[in-house]
Amino acid sequence: MSANLAEAQVIEALSHVIEPELHKDLVTLKMVRDVRIDDEVVKFTIVLTTPACPMKDEIESTARAAVMALPGVKDVEVTFYSSVPSDPRLVGKMDIGVKNAVAVASGKGGVGKSTIAVNLAVSLANNGASVSLLDADIYGPNVPMMMGVNERPHSLNNRIQPVMGHGVKLMSMGFLIDEGAPVIWRGPMIHSALRQFLGEVDWGDPDYLVVDLPPGTGDASLSLAQSLSLTGVVIITTPQDVALADVSKSIAMFDQLEVPVLGVVENMSYFTCEHCGQRTDIFGHGGGQAMAERMKVPFLGEVPLDTVVRAGGDSGNPVVVSNPEAPAAQAIAQIASKVAATISVRDLLG
Repeated sequence: MSANLAEAQVIEALSHVIEPELHKDLVTLKMVRDVRIDDEVVKFTIVLTTPACPMKDEIESTARAAVMALPGVKDVEVTFYSSVPSDPRLVGKMDIGVKNAVAVASGKGGVGKSTIAVNLAVSLANNGASVSLLDADIYGPNVPMMMGVNERPHSLNNRIQPVMGHGVKLMSMGFLIDEGAPVIWRGPMIHSALRQFLGEVDWGDPDYLVVDLPPGTGDASLSLAQSLSLTGVVIITTPQDVALADVSKSIAMFDQLEVPVLGVVENMSYFTCEHCGQRTDIFGHGGGQAMAERMKVPFLGEVPLDTVVRAGGDSGNPVVVSNPEAPAAQAIAQIASKVAATISVRDLLG
């Protein structure tokens, strides 16, 4: 250690670096670890609250500048790792061992909700988080096809073992029934099935459990909210009025169920011709953002209509895997980062 430079000076300098999402300094948030000084080179670790942190580069440059400003510092080496905080509310009802539970919902069908749920889960996993995905659409389970998995789960020590796809643990009614077989169940059976999926599946301790809900405000959403203290819900819509009319109903339902709305995503927001580059707002444009502002919830972003998204879903290779540079994939990746950051803020600051 330099005779003129002490660890306390480094900590003091970093106490003035504000985390952009949490609006508190790195030291107060206990994000600074392992400070070392070797021959006037300062080394330390910053613990991110999510692997998908969208502000990582900004945090690094600000922290580096703060320490480089200290007298006697020749260089700064910053190491990162992530530790996703847990939602303390999840132990209030059924405690299934997950750190955060995020539902993906829509007011009506046909808006691409399952597509966004699948790509959201895979995006979080691609960023280094441990992720599980529960297909709670009992009547129309599409996750197995979209994730390219058709094997049946097995049991171990009286616990159902989820199957794996693209680095995500999966459970769906589609794994348990024959292809093409209908599920003709009344509401109480849906409730029972969801509780089994939650309580009898060995989810491990993932950073995020993403739950793909069926469209509308029916039994599955109510059963899930009654069984599990959800960290929050992401609402999917398209721009046209017929979809937006149902978004407000979904938001109102989750408000009544005391489930925080993490934000609204406008899917199929616009189409750009791959040949001429002309943009067309097929379903209108901007309705999702306007609805979010009207309902006083965050707007998470727009996802364009793109054939690569449809192809990825049909082939079992989500677009964030099959074509990560596509505008739709980039948009979903940014949405995933925003969701993860919002969750971290809620977990740490309440």
